Amino acid sequence: MRVLALDTTSRRGSIALIERDHIVAERQADPLRLPAEWLPGGLLSLLEQQGVKLSDLDLFAVAAGPGSFTGLRVGIATIQGLALVVARPVVAVSTLDALAHVAHGHVPAGALVGVWTDASRGEVYSALYRAGPGQPAESAEPVQLEAPAVGDPAQTLERWERFETDQQIMWFAGSGAARYAELIRSRRPEATLVDPGLLAGSIGRIAARRASCDQATDPSAVRPLYIRRPDAERDRERRREAKR
Repeated sequence: MRVLALDTTSRRGSIALIERDHIVAERQADPLRLPAEWLPGGLLSLLEQQGVKLSDLDLFAVAAGPGSFTGLRVGIATIQGLALVVARPVVAVSTLDALAHVAHGHVPAGALVGVWTDASRGEVYSALYRAGPGQPAESAEPVQLEAPAVGDPAQTLERWERFETDQQIMWFAGSGAARYAELIRSRRPEATLVDPGLLAGSIGRIAARRASCDQATDPSAVRPLYIRRPDAERDRERRREAKR
């Protein structure tokens, strides 16, 4: 299966081409340019360099969030448009799942993997996973113990205490883990932080496995995973309430 994958959830966005579960090419987006400025040209340029046409692809994959609201909308719209042109299905992958997948390749079986991405306002988007026994680790997906949420990082650590045992060492990944590394180490001195690097490759590999399990969808069915409502919606609601 040949997959084109895209991540626009942060400034560290990326694109990748995957074939038979291997990352053939992966490229970081220009952090100084907005997704709307380098898409879809960046994707088409990557395909051209690899000698691949849109019609050669079997599947499209995109990060569904959480992340930058504008980045999500642009990324999903781009993948939807390209997939519609060649009538191919799409798999939307949670950014948190992709981060856990990357960390999974670094941790022992049974380890807890906490994924945090920076949600601003002193909060993190989070999800908790347990690494499975599959070998090699990078070919399997970790088991989700807590669904995606948004909240205070200290309160998130307290909530996760019920999943821990004395023998377990928690591993963390994501931009939120990097931002709140001092807090993590003060509460979990034994914790290890994993730098996940680029995510598009992992998103594409996850998508290929899910597509093989009939989890691909029509491009028009893809929806962003916001977790927290966009500021624009919150502002509109406040204005409506103020007029009452």
